[in-house]
Amino acid sequence: MADESTQSLVIDAPATRIMGVIADFAAYPEWAGNLKSTEVLAENADGQAEQVRFALDAGVLKDKYTLAYEWAADGLSVSWTLVEGQMQKSQRGSYRLEPEGTDGPTTVTYTLSVDLTIPMIGLFKRKAEKVVMDTALKELKRRVEESTSSARPE
Repeated sequence: MADESTQSLVIDAPATRIMGVIADFAAYPEWAGNLKSTEVLAENADGQAEQVRFALDAGVLKDKYTLAYEWAADGLSVSWTLVEGQMQKSQRGSYRLEPEGTDGPTTVTYTLSVDLTIPMIGLFKRKAEKVVMDTALKELKRRVEESTSSARPE
């Protein structure tokens, strides 16, 4: 069974803007580091992605995988599970947003559990987890806050 990692970060933006960036899968290769491409395969009636294919190139780890998404009705969380992958046996994850008012800031909690098809030494696995978590939160923060500052009138 795969270990689960969780990290939180405060982003200076409303939850709706943050969730908008999380849901914009087409833009992930612009900011999500090692993701080379994304493709939404299926959407729900609200136009939210239900299945997304990713191509990852993180040096020694290359993978093509598909995730299935579930969006919370309140717009404050999204979770996913692995449908299929080349290097992964399983993946479970989520973003949970906790707004501090209508205009932000918002605490974003990212949880991820990945089990690979190949054995990985504990040290390398922890380093890979740190890179994934840092990208998921710090790059998300950068992307959201850049889009927030460019959206504000001077």
